[in-house]
Amino acid sequence: MDERIEGGCFCGSVRYNFERNNYLSVNCHCSTCRRISAAPFVSWVALPLSCFQYTQGEPKKLNSSSHAKRYFCEECGTPLAFKSKEDPEDINITICSLDKPQNFEPKAEIYIDDKLSWVTKDS
Repeated sequence: MDERIEGGCFCGSVRYNFERNNYLSVNCHCSTCRRISAAPFVSWVALPLSCFQYTQGEPKKLNSSSHAKRYFCEECGTPLAFKSKEDPEDINITICSLDKPQNFEPKAEIYIDDKLSWVTKDS
């Protein structure tokens, strides 16, 4: 069986996995990501929805805008995923909800115009 990447929420109520591959990973500085996560940015890994599955529990869905849905654990609040109408075949997973986030260093930054001035590479 192919090795799968695993992750889930803080409390363990929701677990997921996906096929190992070389997926796009980014730090998103948009104001919605900041507000939803209460963090200066969110690190995401983007992958085809067909490679992803929840293995335990189901996340709560939030319609965060007219074009996007976000998913989080209803028990502990951990942000888990993002899906947009622009890319209906893809899902974006929060890198820090992975069991081994150190293996998914973000390779790009998006929404740089929204980046907080005090966020630096050394932060």
